[in-house]
Amino acid sequence: MIKVDRVTRKYGAFTAVDRVSFELQPGEIVGFLGPNGSGKTTLMRVMSTYLLPTEGTVYVGGLDVTKHELDVRRRIGYLPESNILYPQMRVDDYLSFVGKMRGLSGGRLKERLDWCVEAMKLSTVMGKKNMECSKGFKQRISLAATLIHDPEYIILDEPTVGLDPLQIFMVRDFLRLISKEKIVLFSSHILQEVAAMTQRVIIIHDGKIIGDVTFDAKDNRTEKLEAIFAAAVRGESKPEAVA
Repeated sequence: MIKVDRVTRKYGAFTAVDRVSFELQPGEIVGFLGPNGSGKTTLMRVMSTYLLPTEGTVYVGGLDVTKHELDVRRRIGYLPESNILYPQMRVDDYLSFVGKMRGLSGGRLKERLDWCVEAMKLSTVMGKKNMECSKGFKQRISLAATLIHDPEYIILDEPTVGLDPLQIFMVRDFLRLISKEKIVLFSSHILQEVAAMTQRVIIIHDGKIIGDVTFDAKDNRTEKLEAIFAAAVRGESKPEAVA
């Protein structure tokens, strides 16, 4: 389980995240929806131990991220919004390097490399340098590096940026598959993308959670989410009213 417990994060006098709380359970793929500048990335960085909260904390598998930083990092896969690959490294060397940094070696490293290459459809670029790959391939390489150590908790900031429609469909199916055993949280500012990929959406605006929506099988997800999001952002609904 991941428990976000009354997290506030400030940059000087500016409050980017304001007393946010929610829980994520294994088997969930949860969308994190909000406009640009709403606090999504800041909160994901706190959850991934890359930023300390100003107040509150996050528990990942029962571990406090402010006290067990390295243990938490071993258990999560975090894809930042701007993930910089080593441009001169070949794709195969880069993924092998990341795997070794994650503690993999021998047969286990090969097993995970093979799995990532197949999952992200990277076989055609393994001998190329990262700098020679298209934007879509670079994003898929970044996803492979995020997942190479088989993390229990997966936090993805705008994972479909740079992907073409077919690649987006592939990533959707892949995330649905792995979420059966893991917790997957991904952010987006594109409402339709979130609606298509998940059954639960947490909506954030101005650093606060303004909605936590679970869909059922009969819902028109995009239509329902559009109505909830528009009303919540305009302040016409309280968070509990749209949960």
